[in-house]
Amino acid sequence: MLTTRSQRWRDRRSRFVPSASEIDPRTLSVDVIDTIRVAGPFIAMHHYAGSMPVTRLSVGLFRNGAGGRSELVGVCAFAHPINDASVPKSAGLPNPRTACDLGRLALLDDVGGNGETFLVSRAFKLLRQAKPEIISVISYADPIRRVDENGHVYLPGHVGQLYAVMGSRYVGRSSPRTDLVMPDGRPLSSRALSKIRNGETGQRYAIDGLVATGARPPRHGEDRRDWLAALERSGFLTR
Repeated sequence: MLTTRSQRWRDRRSRFVPSASEIDPRTLSVDVIDTIRVAGPFIAMHHYAGSMPVTRLSVGLFRNGAGGRSELVGVCAFAHPINDASVPKSAGLPNPRTACDLGRLALLDDVGGNGETFLVSRAFKLLRQAKPEIISVISYADPIRRVDENGHVYLPGHVGQLYAVMGSRYVGRSSPRTDLVMPDGRPLSSRALSKIRNGETGQRYAIDGLVATGARPPRHGEDRRDWLAALERSGFLTR
């Protein structure tokens, strides 16, 4: 699907801005922001993923707000690669530290057209200044449409048109995988699944996240693999 509209976010629902709209660069600015206190809450509130990856640098898009105060209207977060193998595969670099993922990008729906290129082009410059060891940025576009348990479209899918118009190089598809999806339409990350199944550090956080969305807590002494399988049999998790 190719479109002349830009996909935007508000309250974790996507909306599309027609190309006829346009930003006024004089009212916007871009700067490095704190990941935990600023970028994280914005992404949790608006982006469909509802969470931040392990982030190396967060950059915010600001506009003139009420009373002359700056208002955060967009976030671009550069994250650690999904795994070390993705760096030589997608970027052709042997050292995983020399590449990062464009892990999150979200602009509010009332930002005008061209807002993405305004933010991302400046975010690249800030990344180069703050993390000179990074010489490549890997981006993924997920075209799969997802719906929640009520049939509402949770993610219509996107094709990475922004990356194309900014001159990115297409290097192929990522490895195929099957996601386990929660009732609200969010996929459970493979890393979270691995932590739970293997009893790794961070499993409690992943389990608490599932319970917070309505999963039954694991019973005392219940094997975590059996617990995940039970959630799938009950229909709480679907493939």
